[in-house]
Amino acid sequence: MKSGRLIQVLLLLQARGRMTADELAAELEVSPRTIYRDVESLNAAGIPIYSDRGPAGGYQLIDGYRTRLTGLTTDEAQSLFLAGLPGPAEALGLGEFAAAAQLKLLAALPTELRSKAEQIRQRFHLDTPTWFRGDEPTEHLATIADAVWEQRRVRMTYLRWGNQTVDREVDPHGLVLKAGTWYFVGSGRTYRVSRVLSLEVTTDTFDRPKGFDLARFWAEWSEQFEARMYGDRVTVRMTRAGLDKTQYLLSGYQARVIRDADPQPGQEFGFPTESLRHAVADLLKFGADVEVLAPNELRHELGATIKAMHDVYNGAKLPAWFR
Repeated sequence: MKSGRLIQVLLLLQARGRMTADELAAELEVSPRTIYRDVESLNAAGIPIYSDRGPAGGYQLIDGYRTRLTGLTTDEAQSLFLAGLPGPAEALGLGEFAAAAQLKLLAALPTELRSKAEQIRQRFHLDTPTWFRGDEPTEHLATIADAVWEQRRVRMTYLRWGNQTVDREVDPHGLVLKAGTWYFVGSGRTYRVSRVLSLEVTTDTFDRPKGFDLARFWAEWSEQFEARMYGDRVTVRMTRAGLDKTQYLLSGYQARVIRDADPQPGQEFGFPTESLRHAVADLLKFGADVEVLAPNELRHELGATIKAMHDVYNGAKLPAWFR
């Protein structure tokens, strides 16, 4: 509605200062011509907006003017309480501040909205860790968060995969919480916070890369990481039951690759895996609903594993630990 858009124009100018018609139009997903008309309507209503011409021009409120039109709608109030993350806030050392802010927000809301916000809190809960795994130890998380805010370089000893330790200096650009696991992005790399063995915040500051967007970086990095992790392919064919079970028995990336390939029952396709060792574990889940066609090494490994299982359950050639 136009009235709601006028308020948005006013609040954007109040929050960000000078903005061009094109910037306002992009933010509100309307045409610049609509913005021209909206500004004229605001001026007619007595709102002191003036415009400057030229490359550095744009619309701006007269200095010192602030509107009180900042009331929340019911949906907006509900969304704020849905966005609450008490666990992560606590881990970052902000638990008491988040709780205090929420209390202040509740107190400031009208009675009707206060009731709606309380209903949201009682009916929805976000549990970030994945099943069967608790939160990882994050001893250095709060310190890394401070370094992110203050744009200070850190020195750390980091435990890489394979239990190799490395010493690095990193410019921390942001923190990411993924399925209960904290990561931080810095100097073009991604690090798992629980693998930081020691950390020192230096007095050196850094400038964030121009145009760096944390969400976009994480999305691109995640896609590349999954593609690298499941870079191998083995040739298999599956029954309809096997194909139907891929979404339950495999990782999201593996299931997505197979779904995109759209194999039919009995049709050969490339099964994504980390290695032959991982493929054995993954394919045994499907029982007789999958057949490995290549490589022969994997066929033999699966055959030997299945024979050993047969011997265990038929009492023949039992391993020493079974006796």
